Amino acid sequence: MNIRAHVYEENFPTTAERLFTLLYTPSSICQWWGASRAIVVPRADGIWVAAWGEHEDDPDYTTIADISVFQPPHRMLLQNYRVVSKAEPLAPQPAFVLEFLISQRADGASLRIRQDGFPAGSEADRLLAGCVTGWRDTFAGIRQFIE
Repeated sequence: MNIRAHVYEENFPTTAERLFTLLYTPSSICQWWGASRAIVVPRADGIWVAAWGEHEDDPDYTTIADISVFQPPHRMLLQNYRVVSKAEPLAPQPAFVLEFLISQRADGASLRIRQDGFPAGSEADRLLAGCVTGWRDTFAGIRQFIE
């Protein structure tokens, strides 16, 4: 099966270390992503989980991933990234791989994401379009958190 990827990158007025740290610190994730709770075991073979919803025992929406690469402050690779929604069962999802790459620049740090695993067919166009919008919104949340 052919797959496609989404890549998005922005510069932020901060250090690579601070930018990397906010990607795995649960309290930061809750602020920049608006999650209700997050659990992260920040290491290779760790986990990355965020949930939304009013009820601790029954979240509305949850994202779950395995951390396969953890190289502060430059790279984190999440594999087997999946989404669970209480409101409506989501269509079968591809096995997403999400890579965060951070590089220091003279005027701050650059964050680049690459999300692989979108099927090449038109059946995934809506999912891909939603992720494009979602990452723009997510980066806006990160920018607001940093400032």
